[in-house]
Amino acid sequence: MHILITGAAGMIGRKLTERLVIDRALNGQPVEKLTLIDIVAPARLAGFSDHEKTRAADLADAGVAEKAISERPDVIFHLAGVVSGEAELNFEKGYRTNLDGMRALLEAIRKTGDGYKPRVIFTSSMAVYGAPFHHTISDEFHLTPLTSYGTQKLMCEAMLTDYTRKGFIEGVGIRLPSIVVRPGKPNKAASGFFSGIIREPLAGQEALLPVSESVVHTHASPRSAVGFLIHGAGLPREQVEPHVNITMPGVCCTVGEQIESLRRVAGDKVAARIRREPDELVMRIVAGWPHRLEGKRATELGFTVESTFDEIIRVHIDEDLGGKFVA
Repeated sequence: MHILITGAAGMIGRKLTERLVIDRALNGQPVEKLTLIDIVAPARLAGFSDHEKTRAADLADAGVAEKAISERPDVIFHLAGVVSGEAELNFEKGYRTNLDGMRALLEAIRKTGDGYKPRVIFTSSMAVYGAPFHHTISDEFHLTPLTSYGTQKLMCEAMLTDYTRKGFIEGVGIRLPSIVVRPGKPNKAASGFFSGIIREPLAGQEALLPVSESVVHTHASPRSAVGFLIHGAGLPREQVEPHVNITMPGVCCTVGEQIESLRRVAGDKVAARIRREPDELVMRIVAGWPHRLEGKRATELGFTVESTFDEIIRVHIDEDLGGKFVA
């Protein structure tokens, strides 16, 4: 099996690549080749480098998508995109990367004209939903995004559905909750503080909290995000179509409850490293996102996630910190 991953240098892309290299299989078939694309060349993984092709490229550039699918990958994980805060602040970049890149990829597949029909797994977002919100967002809740990022993701979802309906691809859209705890340095995502208030204190650093502790959100770990993608790639078509975009389950809690989880797992001194510093832009963006995702259909389809935020923190400590943190 040949797998293409776009956005492979990003956090989820790296972890997905690592998982595929460890498993050496997807859907019961051996992984024989990986093609990894991002605007920065993804790193090759030891032990599989002879079967990896990495490339620095922008899918929205002319000819890039055509070259990416020229060797007919069987499964495409389309993770490439700019994050929420960046898409909101840079309107043109958001549409170019998030929308134009997606369309270029789908059009390149359609124009092969030789019956090529890959499975395309697309990472969408809970940002496709918009206020006013119900207490819990069901799978049937209206899609009225209140940010440019959410709008771009919704447009991509619609294209994924249409290209699947027309028989050009087998699409599955994975609507991710907030993925925490993200390792590494902070990014420009408006949701970045959800990770920051856990990651930085565990590393012995101060973290800034730009919103109220009463803010409610739904989360899943990077481990679960990778699990969502892999499970989505193996779902039978009759279970997915025609509604190919699926809202994932997650752990719903307030920011205050996140902090209490950190206190339970790591102690008072670690939790005390969080400093409150309100940010109006972040508060406005986050206010336009749903709070509690039901994820009923996803659960029925076999997608799984952590049951508590304590578990999410422990995943980060075990997988990204080598089991240790700065007390």
